[in-house]
Amino acid sequence: MTAALHPGGGFNPPVPTGRGGPDYGRFIDAVRDLQDHARAVDAPDDVITEAADLLERASALLEPYDADEWTTPSGRRTDLPMRGNILSIPNETQIGDDGRLRGWARFRRYHLGRNGAVHGGLIAHLFDSVLGKTSFVLTGGPYQRTAYLHVNYRKIVPIETELQVEAGVVRTEGRKIYVDIRLRDGDDLLADGEGLFVLLKPGQP
Repeated sequence: MTAALHPGGGFNPPVPTGRGGPDYGRFIDAVRDLQDHARAVDAPDDVITEAADLLERASALLEPYDADEWTTPSGRRTDLPMRGNILSIPNETQIGDDGRLRGWARFRRYHLGRNGAVHGGLIAHLFDSVLGKTSFVLTGGPYQRTAYLHVNYRKIVPIETELQVEAGVVRTEGRKIYVDIRLRDGDDLLADGEGLFVLLKPGQP
């Protein structure tokens, strides 16, 4: 699609869709499970060979239907967690009574770094996603991008554990939206951070 059809630099909120049908959520979950197994598996050679054959056949089945970002259901299935976007770290947040977003996040085996700890880059990925939602939901700004993101890694972040996440808007200055975020496991602060999001001008990429 051209920028002319997508003002705001093409960074428009996704148009909801039902494409992919009733099994699209199951499809996404299956891909996530596969990623976990690919990260964890220590299988015999013949099992790996069979799995590789199956995956190649699945890829060949899907390849003719590759679509651009405005057409694919990924990121546009508002009936599914994280809109059916496989890139997102599983999480869910809602606005609390104090005006901050609060909810949960859960890193999977696929997100493992070493020694049971989540890879640090994926913590930053979660923070960027949640803070982007925070900036959009709490200010109503339709088109915005990350200007900077700072992450403090306080303690080891475990995989396969439901963690608590909360984020809010600190202040706004014109087009600038300053936000902060905290990730906890009960009383333990695991990581926190702050970011700056900037509202885009019309047509700005």
